[in-house]
Amino acid sequence: MIMMSSRQRISGLLSPSGPQRALIISSFVSRVGNGLFNTAAVLYFTLVVHLPAARVGVGLTIAGLVGLLAGIPAGNLADRYGPRTVWLTSVAMQAATMAAFVFIHDWFTFTLIATLDRLAATAGGAAGGALVARAGGERPAAFRAKLRTFVNLGVVLGTLGAAFAVSVDTRTAYTVLILANAASFACAGLVALAGVPNYPPLPRPEEHHRAAVLSDRPFVSFVALYGAMGLQYQTVSLLLPIWLSAHTDAPRWTVAAVYAVNSGVCVLLQSRIGSRVETPRQGGRAFRLAGLCFLVSCPLMALTADVPVWIAPGLAVLAVVVHSLGEVWESSGGFALAFGLAPDHAQGQYQGFFGVGFSAGQALAPVVLTTAVLGLGHAGWLLLGLFFAALGAAGPPVAAWAERTRRSDPDTAGATEDRPDGAPSGASGLQGSAAPGEGRVRRPRGSR
Repeated sequence: MIMMSSRQRISGLLSPSGPQRALIISSFVSRVGNGLFNTAAVLYFTLVVHLPAARVGVGLTIAGLVGLLAGIPAGNLADRYGPRTVWLTSVAMQAATMAAFVFIHDWFTFTLIATLDRLAATAGGAAGGALVARAGGERPAAFRAKLRTFVNLGVVLGTLGAAFAVSVDTRTAYTVLILANAASFACAGLVALAGVPNYPPLPRPEEHHRAAVLSDRPFVSFVALYGAMGLQYQTVSLLLPIWLSAHTDAPRWTVAAVYAVNSGVCVLLQSRIGSRVETPRQGGRAFRLAGLCFLVSCPLMALTADVPVWIAPGLAVLAVVVHSLGEVWESSGGFALAFGLAPDHAQGQYQGFFGVGFSAGQALAPVVLTTAVLGLGHAGWLLLGLFFAALGAAGPPVAAWAERTRRSDPDTAGATEDRPDGAPSGASGLQGSAAPGEGRVRRPRGSR
């Protein structure tokens, strides 16, 4: 019965046909490849290529910062020439840069290839967002949720597959992972080429300009809000594991358990919750719910240092369940606002800026979390929860502000209205990088 229920659920998730199904399959394939490579990336660069860990970190940071520059320009290209062409070009470039990693022997070459990879990933995020917005159909929020579910599932499966190569720990094993990731980009591109139409660019009003998003103050405020809330991703992937290792006697398997629980909750609940968050107003309320969940989860994580060792794992899992529920609300609300507030003719530009804001927040997250939170101990965890709750509380006012401006601004007036095809203009997000898009993607920090 359980197997039948699981099969029925997967079948239901894959029920979309045509472009939506192609984009779901394409995204899933590329994320399996990401999971394969990202699990062992740092080990490959340090143990096989023999680059110092500190220099790897510097190279990834440079790549990540330079990669941000591609967001808005690539989005403008997608709006002007059509999103599929730009997205396929970026995917092809990522396949090439990933394959090139097997030939690196020095830090300069590593940094150059990593930078090209990040530029392509950021461009893919902008064009991919515009592409999915055009394929949104009559229920764009449901499509977005299904897409994000398979993004998460793909990363989980890829991570599990990489465990074997990591245990073998040979250059050949790591090379296979890298080439498999390169192949996943190529396969994803072929699936989209065969199944996704080459949507033509939409007419733009005369008032539109290449940096229109930067003058959209409500949207800029929302991106800043979402970038700051994005610290929650690394609360589970970075901060909690350090806390469990340094401040508790919990078994080491607890770290693996919280990763599994986080991924499992997101996969199971994303479609159920995300499909109901369709409008910017609903997105603002979802953002507030997310902040309240994080307000509860952060103190629970801190308390793992104050309970007996046999209770700490269970408390950590409970905290991560609550936190993961908040993550689902946060991502659903974030994408409802990001795509619902963007005008149809400028989805690429807006999603490019959205990805830049998210990636910038992720780049700052390790410094903020390890210094501010770990440095203050329990008080730091409480302040972090209050910080997330305050950000969440700002969601509804920002959404209401943005909707008011769209009724008066001719360049964005259609952003929250119904389109002729019955789908709201903000559909969903396919991110070709670690940008949200994408869905939540566990990439090495310094990559998106």
